[in-house]
Amino acid sequence: MKKVDHIGIAVLSLKESLVLYTEQLGMVHMKTETVASQGVTVAFLDAGNIKLELLEPTGPDSPVAKFIEHRGQGIHHIAYKVENIEERMAEIKDKGIQMINDVPKPGAAGASVAFMHPKSTGGVLMELCEKKEELS
Repeated sequence: MKKVDHIGIAVLSLKESLVLYTEQLGMVHMKTETVASQGVTVAFLDAGNIKLELLEPTGPDSPVAKFIEHRGQGIHHIAYKVENIEERMAEIKDKGIQMINDVPKPGAAGASVAFMHPKSTGGVLMELCEKKEELS
């Protein structure tokens, strides 16, 4: 693990949530994109020392929609920056942590991502994130 890459926050509405994060808290909205493989539209925010990703579900079958239905809006996951994601996944599996993904999936900003199952990580959804280039 290189560092915490970002914190994902599940929201019902990007439009409403961006008011809080940008206008009221003064964070910088860097860009927004839809990630079909994850069923979300993501707004990237610069919070100074860390990036935040606001995650709005694109439909009722999205994992984030199901998360909000069961737990409400709020912190969804913590993502760790890694290199060689396939190797990190194998190491983590060898150490007894269950992965949700067997292979990396396309993530936001061109990243390859894979999630660890919260049952193996003390109830926290954790993401491995390998980025080809940094979002500035």
